[in-house]
Amino acid sequence: LHRLPMSKHDQIAGSLIEDILSGRYRPTERLPSERDLSARFDANRGAVREAMKKLEQIGLAEVQPGGARVKQAEEATLDVLGPMLAQGHVPDAQLLDQIMLVISQLMSLAAQQTLEVATQEEIDHIRSLVRPIIEEDLDREQHTLARFELMQTIMLRSNNLPLQIIARSLFEQVAPHTAPLYPHIVVDQEAYRIFGRQLDTALRERDQTALRATFTEFSDLNRRSMVRAIDAMHTQGQEAKTS
Repeated sequence: LHRLPMSKHDQIAGSLIEDILSGRYRPTERLPSERDLSARFDANRGAVREAMKKLEQIGLAEVQPGGARVKQAEEATLDVLGPMLAQGHVPDAQLLDQIMLVISQLMSLAAQQTLEVATQEEIDHIRSLVRPIIEEDLDREQHTLARFELMQTIMLRSNNLPLQIIARSLFEQVAPHTAPLYPHIVVDQEAYRIFGRQLDTALRERDQTALRATFTEFSDLNRRSMVRAIDAMHTQGQEAKTS
């Protein structure tokens, strides 16, 4: 499939987002005028205005009658995380680790709420999704899909709409930028089996304390795997430069 060409306002927005995130334009600093941006990108002012709307929507700029100013990154929306992860050849390890930690806490809360509201039939279904992780020798892709289906089902059964919206937004921001890391991820199946057994027991006994402890260990396992993958990708990049 061929990608559709990027619109002019998306090109402008993308360049300005990169300029802001790289520090070319700093917080509180005024962005160039519509006139200057039109000249820089060889675009009409309508395209520039649309680009500025996008920056305002993700919270990187505040558009006022006299022009636009850069906002602090902490004032931005979740939509800024994707562009931040896209900076450089390899995603920023600290930012990715922070996002994964937040996702883990959301999953822990979702699992706890699932225990509170799910029927026994729903709990049994979740336990059936844990079984392949415990009992089967899955390849990397199968293992990833099994874990994703498990997390997606727990999130759905929590019936917590705000939690679901935030988690989905984080997943959508992260997924495109972690895909290049997958070939470098080593799945520790034995460690995941231990997690699976602990999760199955916590679900069977509806033990919220054990469930939270299990998801903390699960988070640590995922984060360690991702850090090793980033290190491997960095090493590969360095080797490619020297060869």
